[in-house]
Amino acid sequence: MTTTFEKMGLSTALLHILQGQGIVTPTPVQEKAIPTLLAGEDAVVQAQTGTGKTLAFLLPIMEKIRTDRPDAQALIITPTRELAIQITAEARKLAAAREGMSVLAAYGGQDVERQLRKLHNGTQLVIGTPGRLLDHLRRGSLTLGSVRTLVLDEADQMLHMGFLAEVEDIITRVPRSRQTMLFSATMPDNVKRLAKTYMNQPHDIRVADNSRVTLDSIRQIVVECTDRAKQATLIDMIRKERPYLAVIFCRTKRRASTLNKALQEAGFKSDELHGDLSQSKREQVMRAFRDAKLELLVATDVAARGIDVEGVTHVFNYDIPQEVDYYIHRIGRTGRAGEKGVAITFAAPRDIDALRNIERGINRKLERQRNEKSGLSAGPMSSEGSRRGEDGLRRQDSDREGSRRGSRGQGTGGRGSRGQGSRNQGGQGHGQGGQQSKGNRSRVSSTGGSGRNNNSGNGRQQSREGQGGRRGGRDQGGRRGR
Repeated sequence: MTTTFEKMGLSTALLHILQGQGIVTPTPVQEKAIPTLLAGEDAVVQAQTGTGKTLAFLLPIMEKIRTDRPDAQALIITPTRELAIQITAEARKLAAAREGMSVLAAYGGQDVERQLRKLHNGTQLVIGTPGRLLDHLRRGSLTLGSVRTLVLDEADQMLHMGFLAEVEDIITRVPRSRQTMLFSATMPDNVKRLAKTYMNQPHDIRVADNSRVTLDSIRQIVVECTDRAKQATLIDMIRKERPYLAVIFCRTKRRASTLNKALQEAGFKSDELHGDLSQSKREQVMRAFRDAKLELLVATDVAARGIDVEGVTHVFNYDIPQEVDYYIHRIGRTGRAGEKGVAITFAAPRDIDALRNIERGINRKLERQRNEKSGLSAGPMSSEGSRRGEDGLRRQDSDREGSRRGSRGQGTGGRGSRGQGSRNQGGQGHGQGGQQSKGNRSRVSSTGGSGRNNNSGNGRQQSREGQGGRRGGRDQGGRRGR
């Protein structure tokens, strides 16, 4: 028997708001969590982003807040500014059903005087990051003596970012006679300890096989390539896939910035999102992405945490995540709300162990592809290739007589060259195409995406990552509609 929001006992005003947004049937996490939370019980809810967990805690909060009292009655703590902004936007939509209700987002990088004025005038629901909340508490501009509902959202990420001390400081300022809700995608030991210490016999709510809730709607592909050819391969894949909106994940802020510049030079409408940007710039970038004025968002994991943008058709893992949880969170930016999505992960030979760890974690074998600009020769990719040196194993001989490709990267004439530590040893090997290995690095050219051999000088194969695919192809036509 299907549960509806109406059967859960939600007010008519809130039901009208939900129906106006086209939300009729609860998601599994909403179906399991909302009745418990409406009853005032504590709950630990394990759910991935993209499963509707935000409404699972906002709807019970909206039902309980008294609009005739101006003091803070509910507090939601989030790890990032972007997530605070996103939850606040959803809360304000629902607050339209409650006349006189005020919602405040408190996070760093925003005008603190504006927040102070709003707190002075009274606000019943406060949503914020640990640092800014503590700032207000120390100023005396925020008091938590009337808070009856506390929500810790993305608790695993909050502790992973080192906010445990701040979160505990805030919790101790909230009355013990409260309802506490903890939402987390994963349940590591530190999150379990937090729940045990500060919650009152919480209900354990989990969506069965939660990792597959979002993954089943996403086509997951691994594109095997060398590190040097990765940028050219990404550009080529973007042109082939033609995403409407795409998020591209990088390992560091510097790599995100470098890649964004390369994509802009290649003619794409892209921008970057990471911790080095000012809050106004971050908000500007997200506004442009939501309005589809950008088609590509190059981001780091922390900056993109909790991003929920309608119309994201693709996620590209430019740098493979080292943990399964991060992989699930990343690709969960697409395939949301019943839509289909595509997640493409670029993997070099040295990434094979991380890739296998991801496949074990999600219990499925990912589809493998090789792009013509990948810089890899035929044959399966293995971690042995990484140990021997990526360049040595992945050399492309142009011998039209038919070169031998062995695991040692032998040339056809003479003794051949061994790929060791990305240098060619035994410099007597001469290929039929005029190539020589004399202790120099063997470089695979991706200029124009062709990977052609350069036989001049000492026979080095030149590689300039990022030039592949830049000439021509600047037309970004063919974008799909939402």
